[in-house]
Amino acid sequence: MKKDHFVIAIERQYGSGGRIVGKMLAQELGIHFYDEEILTITSETSAIGEQYFRLADEKAGNNLLYRVVKEMKPDLYRPAKGDKLTTPENLFRFQSDVIRKIAAEETCIFAGRCANYVLEQENMDELIRIFVYANMDTRVRRVMDVDKVDEKEALKRIKRIDKERHEYHNYFAGRDWMDMEHYDLPINSSRLEFEEMVVLIKDYIALKGFSF
Repeated sequence: MKKDHFVIAIERQYGSGGRIVGKMLAQELGIHFYDEEILTITSETSAIGEQYFRLADEKAGNNLLYRVVKEMKPDLYRPAKGDKLTTPENLFRFQSDVIRKIAAEETCIFAGRCANYVLEQENMDELIRIFVYANMDTRVRRVMDVDKVDEKEALKRIKRIDKERHEYHNYFAGRDWMDMEHYDLPINSSRLEFEEMVVLIKDYIALKGFSF
């Protein structure tokens, strides 16, 4: 029997086109695509200024214990109040609450922000985890085209943002961001056009028994 509720969580290397494909797919399926919108929604529901969430967006926290002891990671639940309200760990808890609530209520697509890990903890059968990657030449070219920067600046941005995303995932999920064991569908976007990637993901959704 076809199931009509599913949630896609996309992790992506910077410049791989993962965000673009996620947005294209959402438009084609007529569902919501959540990227930076999560920051605004979380700010509104938590009554914490959006600037705090933007400053901490997809960046690791600063708790030395979590960094040194790899098996440890912040508690995803129970946001704290008082003087711990705007710590990176607490902001992550508020954000995770929003992701869980949205995922429970609607078919949608999330980009980044450890949504794959957050929703795994809910044992969601409806979760589809995707990782989009590409070779460096492709990524540099795409960043130059989209961000309107030269090759040197494109490479600099790729290295910086990939490092931030890797550290963020390792800090909050306690695992390697690029470990393909934690994804259902890794996609090499160097070999596909964006439209072809949308078709590929739609075929995978259908293969898993979901309707759209």
